[in-house]
Amino acid sequence: MAAFLTRFKSGFQRLLERPSTVDLKKYQEVLTSIEWREERVAKLTDEELTEAAAELRAKSTKGFDAHGSVELCALGREAARRALDQRPYDMQLVGALELLLGRVVEMGTGEGKTLAGALAAAGYALQGRSVHVMSVNDYLARRDAEWMRPVYELLGVSVGWVDQESSPEDRRAAYARDVTYGAVSEIGFDVLRDRLGTDPDELVQPAPDVALIDEADSVLVDEARVPLVMAGSTDEGHGDPEVAQVVRTLRPGQHYERDEDNRNAWLTSRGAKLVEKALGDIDLYSGDHSDRLAAVNAALHAQALLQRDVDYIVRDGKVHLINTSRGRIALLQRWPDGLQAAVEAKERLAPTESGEVLDSISVQGLVGRYQRVCGMTGTAQAVAEQLREFYELKVSVIPPNKPCVREDEADRIYDTVEAKEAALVKEIVAQHETGRPILVGTMDVAESERIAEKLTAAGVESVVLNAKNDAEEAAIVAEAGALDAVTVSTQMAGRGTDIRLGGAEGDETDHDKVAELGGLYVMGCGHYPSSRLDNQLRGRSGRQGDPGGSVVFASLTDDLTTQYAPDATAGAEPDDDGRYQDVTSRRYVEHAQKVAEGVNLDIHRNTWRYTRLIEHQRAIVLAYRDDVLRTDLAAKQLAERLPELWEKLGKDVDEDVLERVARQVVLFHIDTRWAQHLAFLSDVRETIHLRALARETPIDEFHRAAIAEFRGLLKGITDLAVETVEEAEITAAGIDLETAGLRRPTSTWTYLVHDNPFDSDAEQALQRVRASLRKVKAAKASS
Repeated sequence: MAAFLTRFKSGFQRLLERPSTVDLKKYQEVLTSIEWREERVAKLTDEELTEAAAELRAKSTKGFDAHGSVELCALGREAARRALDQRPYDMQLVGALELLLGRVVEMGTGEGKTLAGALAAAGYALQGRSVHVMSVNDYLARRDAEWMRPVYELLGVSVGWVDQESSPEDRRAAYARDVTYGAVSEIGFDVLRDRLGTDPDELVQPAPDVALIDEADSVLVDEARVPLVMAGSTDEGHGDPEVAQVVRTLRPGQHYERDEDNRNAWLTSRGAKLVEKALGDIDLYSGDHSDRLAAVNAALHAQALLQRDVDYIVRDGKVHLINTSRGRIALLQRWPDGLQAAVEAKERLAPTESGEVLDSISVQGLVGRYQRVCGMTGTAQAVAEQLREFYELKVSVIPPNKPCVREDEADRIYDTVEAKEAALVKEIVAQHETGRPILVGTMDVAESERIAEKLTAAGVESVVLNAKNDAEEAAIVAEAGALDAVTVSTQMAGRGTDIRLGGAEGDETDHDKVAELGGLYVMGCGHYPSSRLDNQLRGRSGRQGDPGGSVVFASLTDDLTTQYAPDATAGAEPDDDGRYQDVTSRRYVEHAQKVAEGVNLDIHRNTWRYTRLIEHQRAIVLAYRDDVLRTDLAAKQLAERLPELWEKLGKDVDEDVLERVARQVVLFHIDTRWAQHLAFLSDVRETIHLRALARETPIDEFHRAAIAEFRGLLKGITDLAVETVEEAEITAAGIDLETAGLRRPTSTWTYLVHDNPFDSDAEQALQRVRASLRKVKAAKASS
């Protein structure tokens, strides 16, 4: 009964906290006061406006009262009008005020999220707080910082940004500003680099305070399963060209098999014999050749499961992974455990540097460091439950300034991918003849180039935007609304760039011509694994009350449908073009997407359950490390453990030198032991499924192993430090770390790696369903 009441209470609470449109009645009086105050602010000179903001800062160290909120919005609205020639709409001010309450606000495409976010960031800064505005990439971070800088300056707020090109000095200066813009990965990498600092002066980041997250659903949900990793260089990768050459000769169905999800591949007995003979008549499965077996498995995975121009591209002689949620290159992202080297060997490229993991941080861990978190996006409602569960964030939906009049058509479902693409191209040709601009959303690089080739063959020139030319994405997307434009884009590349009817350089006449044609027409070449991504694509059209349209072309043989609804069958026969008009076919596609969403949510939830303990252990280690870094704790501990030796050293070595030596030694062992602990946990995670087969609960077994291994870790660090001091030569100049065996990596590098080592309950259930369906189909076929 108690359990039932708990579940009922939890469910009722979630019902109460479901996102809803902000009640504008409570803001009506505030908006009226802002407008009244705005008339007076408009009479101020620029200097007087900045002085008024300084007065607000002096009064608002404990937050804004009602008067402070009105003053901020009035000053901010006037600053934006003068600096950008944009007067923020009432809804932008409401969005800014909701951000100041710590909400994730949903504002539609073209509703001015960037400016609303800047006003909120300025509001936090005027309360004396430090703000990090996190974006999805370097381009948007720098663009928004430079774009909003004049507004900030009029309000007396300093602003900076960090990107991949920033030097340590640039980073330190940027983080010293009131507001700092940066990609979530770049800010996370700075956290990791600071964690390895051996001198307080080396650190670049101040204590975290406020995180304002742009495209919050992408950052907090799509990126949440991609840990940021700091590695120390060890040697070159170990891709095996000989193994890669052998695996290239293998044929599916004969030498290896793949599961229906294309997530696993394995050698058949015939394939194993072929490989063993080609590698010198070895026994792959004996303990003597375990390294070769691992290399073969990695090479087979690279060959059979990873497709060039889908999962990765090759550019400038290097393998670049493709971000599956945005269709652009995943900067600094790699595959783990020899797979990166195997792909490089597959592509006949030189292996890149490998290394050992020194530390990592998840998006949850990164965001959890901040005292206040808020964010904005165009599609928050769909992930409201995840934002509440993982981040304790509530969603506020801001009404549009003008109603959306975009026409979203019903899906067009076809029997095969070929029929779908033929119909898509035919529709593009028909719409293009009228001059109406078209934006086509594809699943991957290969598909985008295939559609573009078919359009060229049909006499339609298009601009292709994918991971191969993502550097030009903003300029390409900005022109997608121009008359006669046909833009083919992978996923959501270019997200964050406004698409104006008539093009970025077009005038009012161009806008009106395109509007008369129905506005931007968005066509999806299939459904994404999340309805939210579909809505993001649709949202590129119909900005600020503009006309527009959208439609999705899908088929029953799309990857999404075959993977998540393998039993999908049409409810009627297709027409001559291969199109299904029945409701059943459409429902199967919708069902596949819902299953995919459920699986991804469960994976996110499961991964977070495992990382929470690691984050807790990391917090304990970091607190200890920070004390060692900033105080004389290390020297006190060593003096307590080695009183006679420490006293003897003190006669010949200055006290500050001894403190520095103690700090260097203890910091080295902290970093080394933590890296070893992470390696141990990684090994546990890789074998955790074996415990599940033994009817043990994986999460409980993982916690049991992790807690036991962590117990005594801090004491072990001190023991190692004592051993080092006893054996090392310490002089008046200090200690030679390398001679003492304390060799730090010659270089460090950062990367992202997809991390889903655990099969979710939903995925396991799905696999059981698929297995059952396969048996049923096989039985029918044999009968």
